[in-house]
Amino acid sequence: MSPTTLPAARPEHGHVTFLGAGPGDPGLLTLRAVEALGNADVLVAEPDVLDVVRTHARPGVSVVPTEGSFADASTGAGAPQLTVVDGTSTTVGAPAAARDAAHLVMEAARGGRRVVRAVSGDPGLDTDAAEEMLACAAAGVPFEVVPGVAAATGVPAYAGVPLRDAQGADVRFVDARTASARCWTEVGASDGTVVVSTALDSVAAAAAELVSAGRKPDTPMTVTVAGTTTRQRTWSATLGTIAQTLKQAKVLPSPDGGRPVIAVVGERSAAARRDQLSWFESKPLFGWKVLVPRTKEQAASLSDQLRSYGAVPHEVPTIAVEPPRTPQQMERAVKGLVTGRYEWIAFTSVNAVKAVREKFEEYGLDARAFAGIKVAAVGEQTAAALIDFGVKPDLVPSGEQSAAGLLEDWPPYDPVFDPIDRVFLPRADIATETLVAGLIELGWEVDDVTAYRTVRASPPPQETREAIKGGGFDAVLFTSSSTVRNLVGIAGKPHNVTIIACIGPATAKTAEEHGLRVDVMAPEPSVHKLAEALAAFGTKRRTAALEAGDPVTRPSERRPGARRRRTTT
Repeated sequence: MSPTTLPAARPEHGHVTFLGAGPGDPGLLTLRAVEALGNADVLVAEPDVLDVVRTHARPGVSVVPTEGSFADASTGAGAPQLTVVDGTSTTVGAPAAARDAAHLVMEAARGGRRVVRAVSGDPGLDTDAAEEMLACAAAGVPFEVVPGVAAATGVPAYAGVPLRDAQGADVRFVDARTASARCWTEVGASDGTVVVSTALDSVAAAAAELVSAGRKPDTPMTVTVAGTTTRQRTWSATLGTIAQTLKQAKVLPSPDGGRPVIAVVGERSAAARRDQLSWFESKPLFGWKVLVPRTKEQAASLSDQLRSYGAVPHEVPTIAVEPPRTPQQMERAVKGLVTGRYEWIAFTSVNAVKAVREKFEEYGLDARAFAGIKVAAVGEQTAAALIDFGVKPDLVPSGEQSAAGLLEDWPPYDPVFDPIDRVFLPRADIATETLVAGLIELGWEVDDVTAYRTVRASPPPQETREAIKGGGFDAVLFTSSSTVRNLVGIAGKPHNVTIIACIGPATAKTAEEHGLRVDVMAPEPSVHKLAEALAAFGTKRRTAALEAGDPVTRPSERRPGARRRRTTT
């Protein structure tokens, strides 16, 4: 147990953990933060932090948004509204229009509950959490602090702007909203790096303060908005040109001018250095909104891969899975597994694993029922579902992850070594006959059983349908012909600015039959190869823009209706 780990027993007088949620990227939460969230009875957080931390809270919590705002004593400004996640009580989640955050936190701590107060960035640098800590101390409520990645250090790191290098330098942190004239004078007289926390529409004023205080107008400056998220955007300029740079980029004037930004002033923020160090915004699919027409369970690893390329995956199920109309065939086959009717069972999808697992649970069986039976999986995802069930497959294709690839490695029936010649094949009602025909050709008898039915899913929300048809998505990944037909059927045809990526020739043909232009095709029928191909397409597109001296934009940022040449990767 780490020195900061709380004991498992519930504290007698309650306990508060002030937790830094970091600047925006959920991956920047510390291990200690995840541990504290998992032990919390009550979670108090600002709305902009809630999505980062709530996934680590215990299951079954409810979310109750508060009304009104809290007065910030130090600045007089309205502090962010709070949200309470409370898995044990409904009284804590009542509207808190007139109460300050400290009162809300201490009320939640009464009765021996563990409260996590999550704040943006780091509690000691980015917020006024110290006032809440003092209130807890005055009330005798024990508390601890879990530091987080501060915005002032995390955002420059994601923007490719190191604050120090081998030569070293003083680093000064300034909050422009509360900085005094003396503060500006001190940082203006310094030649060190200055990190300024401010708002987008106040950047030019902060730059002017530094110039007035003695900084040269040609001192490099970077400005980053939405740092560490896939909405991050950074502009490089100088103290003297930043106002014109933001105007030319059509960033200002804007109704969003109040958004917080981190500005870095000093030679280490020079554009030439950033061109080499900007690792985050230069990801191949940075900021791309990618439609994945699969369920969250099916798309989990694919979505993770897309996120590693900087994309924002959006899963939209195009099919729904239902039990077979007549369950007797499936029931007989499962009983046959137990009585030794089969030598092999072959799983061709995650849904097939799920269907068999549910039938096992219905009969009170578990993975031990597979003892003595060889198990095959059509690919890595199906194999992972089996392993989660407690079954390690004996056969996974060494090459193509498909029915054809499975047949390439499947052994022919040998009456000497195989005491039973029968294979159980639980599948969808619309599955092709490729695997059945191939197994029969290898000498096996096949019980081809409908384990589940696939039906067209319900249409996605109107907002999603409008984004699909209106060009709100940068790309869509089609992993089968049925996903093409079903997506068009339930949501409409993707806009012509959307990049269409298909897993193989058959899927591409179906897309073209529906009037879609295919831009990307996987080199082999694998969802991960498809994502790789889309990333390669994004890299080529980005490189071409930079070589032409054009700004790097996402496909959805193109002028609506612009004609585009057909390109296939």
